Amino acid sequence: MGSTWDTIDRYVVISSDTHAGAELREYKAYLEPRWHDEFEAWAAAYSSPYDDLVDATAARNWDSDRRRTDLEADGVVAEVVFPNTIPPFFDTIHSFASLPWTRDDFERRLAGLRAHNRWLVDFCGRAPKQRRGLLQILPHDLDIAIEEIRWAKETGVIAGVLAPAIPPNHAVEPWFHTRYEPLWAVLEELDLPFGQHPGTGGPDVGKDQPAAPAVMLVEFTWWTRRTLAHLILAGVFERYPNLKAVWTEQGIGWVLQDLGLLDYTVADMKRSADNRTTTLFGTDVIESLSLKPSEYFARNCYLGASFMARGEVKYRRYFGDDQIMWGTDFPHEEGTTPYTREALRAAFHDVPEPELRRILGGNAAGVYGFDLEALAPLAARFGPTVAEVATPLGEVPPSKSPAFIGAGR
Repeated sequence: MGSTWDTIDRYVVISSDTHAGAELREYKAYLEPRWHDEFEAWAAAYSSPYDDLVDATAARNWDSDRRRTDLEADGVVAEVVFPNTIPPFFDTIHSFASLPWTRDDFERRLAGLRAHNRWLVDFCGRAPKQRRGLLQILPHDLDIAIEEIRWAKETGVIAGVLAPAIPPNHAVEPWFHTRYEPLWAVLEELDLPFGQHPGTGGPDVGKDQPAAPAVMLVEFTWWTRRTLAHLILAGVFERYPNLKAVWTEQGIGWVLQDLGLLDYTVADMKRSADNRTTTLFGTDVIESLSLKPSEYFARNCYLGASFMARGEVKYRRYFGDDQIMWGTDFPHEEGTTPYTREALRAAFHDVPEPELRRILGGNAAGVYGFDLEALAPLAARFGPTVAEVATPLGEVPPSKSPAFIGAGR
């Protein structure tokens, strides 16, 4: 067989969903000096609620050599890096899920995100062929966000933007607002995908109620998923046909339900529709939509389908073969590490090889800019073989992963 990425007898596996971050006090070096005293006070008081940031495996978040060794041993040769450790001035999981309301809080949180962004550039730079990072932004000040995006593009290792969900009735305008036009323009110009991952931007559900943490966990994917409808209904993909948008670690079945509703409703809101009620909700922007919502999704959108289970694989037939990107969710315990090979066999053993090559690596390379031919020699050493993945694993018990991550478990 040949030596190109799509002809070697092994798969080039790129995880479209991994997580990393600096060790807590390492962030100080990436903060502007004016924040150092406040950082010391914050760091002294902070206690992580996450086991994977305090146990013996925590170093996988920031130890570049160990991380690369662990991923390669698991058959993964490249990764798209989302945040994981707590950046400066964030409090707990509740702070992650909310957006700043005041200018002072915004400035503190922005300083922490900038520290993580700069650490991430250095971290990805230690393995530039194998890592692409996502720049975190806040929607409060677009001039600052766009300046950060232009800086990130020049680094060569930042390949997309990670944006939070914006909850209802927040002080910051929702993503369908016209004020975001400059953001869409610069992302299209620089060919940087707009990405969302659950866990940020949810509403404050209150900390005084015993059910509040459980409610937040159950609902936390809703707030990012609703952005899809916001961008379509606002005509963002109509005006920016080359803009890419990615939803990661949220399963794929929900998209079918949402697009079915959107296709029906948008058609019913058009002035040409024989409906005197629903047309009242149509506006000029709805009239401007030249495609169906499902067609915008097919052209502009992608799914980081982390650790797809067998029951979820069937949904792929409803999407283009270039829209789904597999991921491990490394180093989270609900992910596939260190059993990625077994997970691939369980889910994909009867998926045609050309299609699976795209799901496991080719699609992520196209969206995030990896050089597949540069990764092929690594895959020839570490990647799972085509024959291995085509071998059924056998009877697999139902996954214990949270049901909201994907369907069919």
